[in-house]
Amino acid sequence: MARKRHPNKHIEAAIQYAEDRGWTFVKGLGHCFGILRCPFACFCSKSVWSTPRSPENHAKDITRTVEKCPQTPGREARGEE
Repeated sequence: MARKRHPNKHIEAAIQYAEDRGWTFVKGLGHCFGILRCPFACFCSKSVWSTPRSPENHAKDITRTVEKCPQTPGREARGEE
């Protein structure tokens, strides 16, 4: 079953960015739209809010969390370890 799209385009793009890197989306309750979870053993996760104060900043924070995960594919290509 396909997940429901986030109403904000910036946050939706950040969720898709995470999913493209193997993260899974789990539907949330209330103001928590859902949770993104890392597929690796590092147990990284990020809550996705339905109505954050600044959607653009929340989207950047989601992307930053995915990029900082020690197991995210492509970190070596960016020169990170």
